[in-house]
Amino acid sequence: MKNFKSHFRFNKQERSGVFYLLFIIVLLQVAYFVLRSSGATEVDNSFIENNDLQTQMDSLKAKEQVRDSIKLYPFNPNYITDYKGYTLGMSIEEIDRLHSFRKDGKFANSADDFQEVTQVSDSLLQVISPYFKFPEWTQKKSKSTSSYKTSSKEQDRGSRKAESKFTVSDLNSATIEELREINGIGEKLSARIVKFRDRLGGFLVNEQLYDVYGLEPEVVERTLKRFQVLKKPVIEKININTASAKNLSKLVYLQKDVSEGIVNYRSDNGTILSFDELSKIENFPFEKIDRIKLYLTL
Repeated sequence: MKNFKSHFRFNKQERSGVFYLLFIIVLLQVAYFVLRSSGATEVDNSFIENNDLQTQMDSLKAKEQVRDSIKLYPFNPNYITDYKGYTLGMSIEEIDRLHSFRKDGKFANSADDFQEVTQVSDSLLQVISPYFKFPEWTQKKSKSTSSYKTSSKEQDRGSRKAESKFTVSDLNSATIEELREINGIGEKLSARIVKFRDRLGGFLVNEQLYDVYGLEPEVVERTLKRFQVLKKPVIEKININTASAKNLSKLVYLQKDVSEGIVNYRSDNGTILSFDELSKIENFPFEKIDRIKLYLTL
């Protein structure tokens, strides 16, 4: 017993050391619990949900997801495929509405028309509509021409009388001077028509006149009263399954990147069996497929 008590005998300095050690331990324990409780309180008090800010962040996140999902190029929304619609963020129902609308041979000629047909949300339309590319003639027809009609009514009557005196001539043999006789066609436009005709190797259908840059639809209509395709040129069609990108790009309607896209698509998917497959190629001008098919063969 005496030996056991000897273990608990301390001098004054040892007792002081033990006391300070216990004091420090207790102080550290108190400080730990105080800091932990105050930290939790601060976190709880600082987290206040801001619904407006969260909605704005969700909207921005959705837009970024659409932008990051696919690199967008200008395209005609009338020819959106199932895959294209999915990557744009459209629902199955919205894509089906567009396809049902197109089955009747109808076209949406503006972003508002597209939204009316598909019923896409305003937020999605705002993201994808800047990339919509409609045929130029649809936009030109939508422009108001009332001022032109009122200011040149007598002149238009005179030109119609003058045009009625002429017999219809071959558009492929019309000269620059003859084209300039049409009201609305000047020196630049007449030269541009001939240049475009030469690049094509000759017009195959009357509708190709609408593809001449800067030529208003009403001017085209007046021109076709005097000139039409009477003798079609003999052309050598390009085989879309064997031609190189360089040969494909020789066609006026196909840009270099589109021609390369055709070759890449062919390499990945094999033989192109239908011209409808061309709608899957990025930036392909499918609104002009009826003209393009005249120069291609499968």
